[in-house]
Amino acid sequence: MFRFFENLVNPFAPHDPSTPPGKIWPYLRSHYGNFGGWMVWMAATGVLVALVETGLIFYTGRIVDLLDMTQPGAFWGTHGLELSLAAVFILFLRPIVIVANHLFLEQTLAGNMQDQVRWRAHKHMLGQSMGFFQNDFAGRLSNRVMQLGPAVEDSTYMLFEGIWYSLTYVLAAIAILGQFDWRLSLPLAVWLVLYVAYTRWIARRVAVASEKWSDARSLVTGRVVDAYANIESVKLFSQAGREEDYVKSAMRRHRLRFQRFLRLMTELSFGQNVLNGLLVVGVLGPAIWLWTQGVVTVGEVAAASALTIRLNGMSGWIMWVTIRLFEHAGVIREGLRSVAVPHAITDAPDAARLRIEAGEIRFDDVSHHYGKGVGGLDHVSLTIPAGQKVGLVGRSGAGKSSLVNLLLRFRDAEEGRILVDGQEVRAVTQDSLRAAIGMVSQDSSLLHRSVRANILYGRPEASEDEMIAAARRAEAHEFIQNLEDPKGGRGYAAQVGERGVKLSGGQRQRIAIARVMLKDAPILVLDEATSALDSEVEAAIQDTLYGMMEGKTVIAIAHRLSTIARMDRIVVLDEGRVVEDGSHDELLALGGLYAGLWARQSGGFLAEE
Repeated sequence: MFRFFENLVNPFAPHDPSTPPGKIWPYLRSHYGNFGGWMVWMAATGVLVALVETGLIFYTGRIVDLLDMTQPGAFWGTHGLELSLAAVFILFLRPIVIVANHLFLEQTLAGNMQDQVRWRAHKHMLGQSMGFFQNDFAGRLSNRVMQLGPAVEDSTYMLFEGIWYSLTYVLAAIAILGQFDWRLSLPLAVWLVLYVAYTRWIARRVAVASEKWSDARSLVTGRVVDAYANIESVKLFSQAGREEDYVKSAMRRHRLRFQRFLRLMTELSFGQNVLNGLLVVGVLGPAIWLWTQGVVTVGEVAAASALTIRLNGMSGWIMWVTIRLFEHAGVIREGLRSVAVPHAITDAPDAARLRIEAGEIRFDDVSHHYGKGVGGLDHVSLTIPAGQKVGLVGRSGAGKSSLVNLLLRFRDAEEGRILVDGQEVRAVTQDSLRAAIGMVSQDSSLLHRSVRANILYGRPEASEDEMIAAARRAEAHEFIQNLEDPKGGRGYAAQVGERGVKLSGGQRQRIAIARVMLKDAPILVLDEATSALDSEVEAAIQDTLYGMMEGKTVIAIAHRLSTIARMDRIVVLDEGRVVEDGSHDELLALGGLYAGLWARQSGGFLAEE
């Protein structure tokens, strides 16, 4: 039975891939569509539960009247059948209604909504450009995705379980009291108006105070984590005292904001109890007076008392639910700042897969200034024939990385075109374009998974032998054999830690090179691929890299000019333009910028100016 209700909704079903709405209610509705008619059943069973509960109190009053009107000896003979039917309803039908409501709310709604929200948010975030992730903290982005799910699920659950149920209960109570005498329903209706107005007023203030308290809490956490992450510097410079004061100032701010939040909680409790006192006196007082006038019965007074006491207990819970809804609204608004952002780089509606025939790359009058009008690339035209190996050289900021990023469509060029085998990169799918390009960057971070998973990331369908062969070619197999993680994983099963932190820089780089070797893409980009390797390992792997380049179109960026001297061609960039183009010997003979850079190298590195 549980599985049936759990599988009524598939949280990972295909959905509209467009940018999620940026406002709360449209965003919630975008998620409710997948739940379809089941939300109608949630509402219907919620109404039934509320009616059953109020009806139970109403019938308790009737029992009191029956006891008052019937002689003890004749009671069961007169009312036994009716009471037996009521007992059957209470023992069997009432639990069925309540369980049905909980099955819809908990198994169908709560069991699927969190994962649906997180999955769709994560799927949308993966489509964002590199610039999007470079302009924010990965921790903050992931935190927003993770918090968004519980906020949406809990808000929806409480709308049904709290607000919808309570509203039905109160309206049913007003109807029951009105049936006794309209003068009994009037105080409850007035209380309801006052209660809603007060709750709304206090909840808005709580939402503001809660947001400020949350900000202060984040500040404390940030400063504490900053000290721990840089504990070596703290100790080297003997600045523990300064760090204590730095965190203490944030904690003082947190204390003040938390105290303001708690003041509102105390104020809330006081106002709630005043309103509840008005409810009890306002209903029971008239009920007793009407009984003395012979207008209502003892059973009706008892039912009015039970309804009032029940509402007195429920009111605190309803107010807490309302405040939680306002808190969740703040979390959802914060999450939508990242989740409801349109993709900067998108596939064209009719984008086809890239077809690699030879591997020619052409930059046709390309300019890209990152929206600033200066910097980046300025009218670059460059053709790299299929199979040619080209070295890119230039001072820091000359535009080398910009050229590669535009080729990979991490960004779109502001002007000009980039073509691979005559196909403009904007006209093909991003996945097919990047599948055709293997890249080893200067800072090759690894996934927090096993060594095997990281190497197979290049070609998941590769066999174990092919993976090990790639590791051997990258001079990585020997050290991998000796790896062991704290959980007992050994060799290729060892976990590398977040971003590969458990490995040295050279080890990370060799695993990254093995991953690209396994991918075996027709176009190869090397961005300081051997910068993290010591001279001995670099010498051992250099021939392997050149062997890997055979038959591929290669773009290699390097400050260590000796690593690209054997390239077919060297292109020199300066201030976003191609200023020199030729072989190593030709550029040395030219006596220009490249020759000057070569002459100024110390130990094979390009000196900074």
